[in-house]
Amino acid sequence: MTTFTLIRHAQPQAWLDNVVAGPAGDTGLSDLGRRQALALRDRLLDTAYTTDVVLTSVLPRAIETTEILAPALGGLAATQDCDYCELHPGEADGLPWDEYQSRYRPVVPHVTPDVPFSPGGESLNEFARRVRRALDGLLTAHAGRHVTIVAHGGFISAVCLELLGARIDDARGFLLAPKLTSITEWVSSDERDGVWRLERYNDAAHLEGTMMS
Repeated sequence: MTTFTLIRHAQPQAWLDNVVAGPAGDTGLSDLGRRQALALRDRLLDTAYTTDVVLTSVLPRAIETTEILAPALGGLAATQDCDYCELHPGEADGLPWDEYQSRYRPVVPHVTPDVPFSPGGESLNEFARRVRRALDGLLTAHAGRHVTIVAHGGFISAVCLELLGARIDDARGFLLAPKLTSITEWVSSDERDGVWRLERYNDAAHLEGTMMS
């Protein structure tokens, strides 16, 4: 049995600065984000969470979240890989969002899935292909193991669509919107090859009843 636990990063400072948060715009977590990550760390410690592998993207907000969670992840060294990043923004990276909106044609899901976010960036379909490649690599390298990936809302949603058999550019009657520091977990079926069970989705119970969500 293979288990993928997907954890979204905590609140990034770039959200407060209102900038496009690729490698240039991402400056790590906000103060609130650090408190969110600590709340998840404490929850994982309380539930004696265990994992075999820890992976993260190369973006600072995911790396800092992973570092805060480390005591609850068995102290395992996290492997960083750009394949687990959010959609690559290209030359718009670091721009204020209002400047991005005025300078470039914004990407609209299901309408412009082949248009790059900005020159040098990815389109939604290119992003989906990258996530599919990453997922195939994980299945090859870590079959039968519990893999924890600290990543991004777009990456988590794209993995969910892939395992649900949906395309990122499909018109659909549901919305995927994982919360900050939420947990989403997929488990492979022991009975049917290639079939996955969604064990939990968007679980952010550690933030409930607080001012951190």
